[in-house]
Amino acid sequence: MAIYTRLSPEDADRIAEAHGLGQAGEIVGVPAGSVNSNFLLETTARRVFVRIYEEQEVDGVELEWDLLDHLRDQGLPVPVRVEGPGPGVLRVAGKPTAVFEVVDGEEICQRMVDPARARAVGALLARCHAASRGFARRRGGRFTRADVRRRLEGVAALDRPELREAVEVLERTLDALDRDWPDDLPTGVVHGDLFRDNVRWIGDEVRCVLDWESAADDAFVYDLAVTMLAWCFGDALEPELMDAMRAGYERERPLTTVEAAALPLALRAAATRFTVTRITDYHLREGAAQVAKDWRRFYRRLLAVS
Repeated sequence: MAIYTRLSPEDADRIAEAHGLGQAGEIVGVPAGSVNSNFLLETTARRVFVRIYEEQEVDGVELEWDLLDHLRDQGLPVPVRVEGPGPGVLRVAGKPTAVFEVVDGEEICQRMVDPARARAVGALLARCHAASRGFARRRGGRFTRADVRRRLEGVAALDRPELREAVEVLERTLDALDRDWPDDLPTGVVHGDLFRDNVRWIGDEVRCVLDWESAADDAFVYDLAVTMLAWCFGDALEPELMDAMRAGYERERPLTTVEAAALPLALRAAATRFTVTRITDYHLREGAAQVAKDWRRFYRRLLAVS
């Protein structure tokens, strides 16, 4: 369960009152996610979603809130924040908090991902990329290739037998990416983590895209690659789903020539990043109070696109 900081009844009352929601009632921890502590909070006004930011400070929280406002103004389905104190003003255990409206809709399983839904996700991602170009604020991401390489060097130094073969493959892949990555890819604000658990559906329509707190500047084609690997891999890569997602994306925002040529590289970069971070954040932290994510699933993706 991704709950690192407890939300006490006293803190819940402070949050509810500060957001004009009356008094707090039942507090339910939300096990999804791995970065922040999340809760569903019943109040005398209504049920809301409360987030305690475990890594972001005021500047990051403010950027996320501004980005959500911008994307919603562009007609995109993103979470709605409940008005209240400014970023970082209301804290729990010294950490910033936010309150959002509860999102309806459902999360779908991999078996429910068909070409129509893959196209819809691709089109939505393209709309987000196009809309982000009008957003003035910028920040770098936490997972550059240099960051990933530093993590991998730490893994290699441990010389864990079950990781040796993967470490060698990952090192070779990073070397190739450093050598071949083009420096003229279109960039802007990307989601960076558009997995199935960050999308809610009503029927065949996307109701909401969640978890924008890690949004940062990066190549658009890299974000497309992350999303392809997240949605188009069951027991193996499914070319029909990948083709549908790309078609949906290009219906809204055609890839440039350099982006189309770089897509295979971007797929390898995305698979490498998530393999390494799942090793460092999950496999090497076994027993931590968070959801389990097996690094081998993204390693299989890397082998499939290499």
